[in-house]
Amino acid sequence: MDSSLDGDLSTTKGRPVAWIDSLFVDHAVFRLIWSNLAPVVPGKIYRCNHPTAPRLRRMARRLGLRTVINLRGKTQSGSDALSREAAQDLGLEFHDVALESRGAPQPDRIMRLYNLYLSMPTPAIMHCKSGADRAGLASGLMVMFAGGTSTDALRH
Repeated sequence: MDSSLDGDLSTTKGRPVAWIDSLFVDHAVFRLIWSNLAPVVPGKIYRCNHPTAPRLRRMARRLGLRTVINLRGKTQSGSDALSREAAQDLGLEFHDVALESRGAPQPDRIMRLYNLYLSMPTPAIMHCKSGADRAGLASGLMVMFAGGTSTDALRH
């Protein structure tokens, strides 16, 4: 989902507009109180809904995060701009691996996720908007990449 936000947080009105867009257009107001953070490959890969910047900072400290995987892809939303900025401030690698929220993923995107799995610094957090569809699929794939069974993968 794109908004009218241009992604520039450096202007006088950029940051407040980004927060308004994030909270009310991208529904982050619900994510202020609700998180579905869960381990995928314990100690290595976690999943959640799109974290607000303050929550990303808390998770980075608590889990020792080194990588963020954005399963939504780059958008012009306030949520996207604010989380990218927070990841940069924290020194985290940030990767866009856009997956479809409904429908089968494209094979090249599965391979991109696999190659990222092989090369990324861990621990890593993966997120989509609500942490269900795309994050569930990516979690199942990550379990398989790590040598887990299809039964383990289906739990996600």
